Amino acid sequence: MFSSIEEVKNKLTQQKYLINDRLATGVFLAAKLQKPLLIEGPAGVGKTELAKVVAKALDTELIRLQCYEGLDESKSLFEWNYQKQLLRIQANHLTDKTWEETKANIFSEEFYLPRPIMKALQAEKPVVLLVDELDKSDEEFESFLLEALSDYQVSIPELGTVKAKSIPMVVLTSNNYRDFSDALKRRCIHLYIDYPSFERELAIVRLKVPGINEALAEKIVRFVQSVRKMVLKKSPSISETLDWARTLVLLGVDTLDQELVLNTLNILLKYQQDIKKVEERIGGLLPD
Repeated sequence: MFSSIEEVKNKLTQQKYLINDRLATGVFLAAKLQKPLLIEGPAGVGKTELAKVVAKALDTELIRLQCYEGLDESKSLFEWNYQKQLLRIQANHLTDKTWEETKANIFSEEFYLPRPIMKALQAEKPVVLLVDELDKSDEEFESFLLEALSDYQVSIPELGTVKAKSIPMVVLTSNNYRDFSDALKRRCIHLYIDYPSFERELAIVRLKVPGINEALAEKIVRFVQSVRKMVLKKSPSISETLDWARTLVLLGVDTLDQELVLNTLNILLKYQQDIKKVEERIGGLLPD
C-alpha cells in the first residue's frame, strides 16, 4: 500500500491522473485505515477512473461491481453452479448415495461461482474492489454491503462465515441519485469530486491530449466551462471535454469558430434539448 500522501500523488500522476492534496489524503487514509472510500460527485468527473489508477499504482487487480436497480447478494457475492450440481446429483443417484450425502456434497466450495465481492475477499493479496454507482442499487443491497464491508466477512448458510484472506481497498462511487444511510457514510472515508477549475481542466487536457495546440486547449476549456454554467439536462463531463478535444485535434483545427462548434456539439452534449440551448447562445459562449 501507499507509504505517504506524497507517494499517492506521485504514483497517480505517473498514471496520468492529476490529483490534489485533498483527494490524495483521502486515498491514503482509506488505504491505511482499511476503510471504504466513498466518492460522490457528478457523472464523468473521474470517480471510476480514480479507482482504476489506484489499482494500477498499487500493481494489483481491479475487481468491479457495477450496481443497478434490483442487484442482490447472489449477483454480487456468489451463485451456485446449478448445472454442475445437477450433474453431481445424477451421478450420485447412479451410485445409490442418499439425498443427505448428496446435499452435503453439492453445497460446498466446489460448486459455487464467486462474484465480485467474494472474489475480492478471497484474493490472496489485497485488490481494489470498485463498487460503481452504488446509488443505483436498492437500500436493501446497501445494508448487505454495509455488513459485508464492516468486518470484511460474509456469512453463507451452507458454508459458514467466509473471512477475507486479505483486506481489499474498497472504492464506492455515487452520482448522487439518492442519499446513503448515515451508517454507511460513518464507516467510509468520504470524498466529493466536482467539476474542475479552469486551470485544472486545462492541465488535464494537456496531459490526456498530447500535442494539442495550446491556444486551442485554452479555448476548448473556456467554452466548456461557460457551457457548464447553463441550466442543462446533462452538463459536459471531463471525459466529454477530452473526447471533444481529441475530435478537434483529429480534424486538424487550431482554433474554434461558430461553424466548427455547431458541427461537433454532439460530441460534447448528449441531449438534443441541451444542444439547442447552446446553439441559441453560441455567439456569447465562444471565447475571443
